[in-house]
Amino acid sequence: MLKVQGLHVYYDAIRALKGLSFSVAQGEIVTLLGANGAGKTTTLKTISGLLRPRGGSITLAGQALEGVEPHEIVRLGVAHVPEGRKIFSRLTVLENLKIGAYTRAASSVGEDVEIVFSLFSRLKERRRQIAGTLSGGEQQMLAIGRALMARPKLLLLDEPSMGLAPIIVEQIFATIQAINREGVTILLVEQNAAIALAISQRGYVLETGTVILEGEASALTHNDLVRQAYLGG
Repeated sequence: MLKVQGLHVYYDAIRALKGLSFSVAQGEIVTLLGANGAGKTTTLKTISGLLRPRGGSITLAGQALEGVEPHEIVRLGVAHVPEGRKIFSRLTVLENLKIGAYTRAASSVGEDVEIVFSLFSRLKERRRQIAGTLSGGEQQMLAIGRALMARPKLLLLDEPSMGLAPIIVEQIFATIQAINREGVTILLVEQNAAIALAISQRGYVLETGTVILEGEASALTHNDLVRQAYLGG
């Protein structure tokens, strides 16, 4: 479904991605692991059109994405939940969700709001609450819900567990699995390697902008390098 080949991305003179290549098949959950600065967030931003590569290719179901404007990439079926959530803090929960459907006809938006509320009952209870007053977990639910309003084929998730209590993390990841079961392919960036690999089919380990290790999630869980670096030994 998604193929990234030989991707080179720079921040001014600093090369952040160095010939990065990986793939995500339709229906998979795939995790990108790596230390801070490895290039994980840069990869997601480049796929969603927020950064432009200097070399390489990105294709979604055979269609080239490099050079396509971000809003058009959303129309093609890619939704991005960024690190730090980036909700509209002065708008209500419902207004945030409706903004997520900006590429779509208004007639079906109400139906999709109810689908999001079925996944995240807390949001339904707080639909008229100002988003900036929600808890961190509720804001993460809102960020994911807003992305789902675009009816994505591919969902990019950047650090969904960041700053959240363990019980909320479990709820968020259970919902990610439920979203995947409904047919949405997921590319996940997550510091909590144990929970990320537990729900993924495959994973890639990044280091300074390139892939140093890849494999089935179960194999990576038992890999000595992964265990020492990301799973506490």
